[in-house]
Amino acid sequence: MHRPAVFAAIIVAGITTTASAQQPAAAIKPSDVAGVWDAKSMVGPNDSVVATSVLTATADTSGWTMKLEGRDLIAMRVVAMGGDSIVTEAGPYPSILRAGLTVTVLRNVSHYKGDTMWGTFEALYSSGDKFSGKVTATRRK
Repeated sequence: MHRPAVFAAIIVAGITTTASAQQPAAAIKPSDVAGVWDAKSMVGPNDSVVATSVLTATADTSGWTMKLEGRDLIAMRVVAMGGDSIVTEAGPYPSILRAGLTVTVLRNVSHYKGDTMWGTFEALYSSGDKFSGKVTATRRK
């Protein structure tokens, strides 16, 4: 006779425990990811590396840079943050993949956990073309 009441109590206790355990994570801050990151941009089914770069993130939203091999520093803009993610933009700058074209905007959506970063990129070119793929990075010690 008391089985339905006991069962209901167990369900309510489980819901209460689950709800209290699902506290939202603190929103990411630039200081959480400050440092120098070695990054790889990849495309295709086999994740072919098309570019390597060094990202430098500061403890605030100013002064972020990207360094492509053989190029000057490229300023990055932090345009959004939330959860584990930071959205950055860079450009315009001369393309390293398409001679004679300019990358008008490079947008990265990056997710961070500890010393690991992963996400996506999309490059918009002066020709109107788009090029997108994945990006991963590791923070230097």
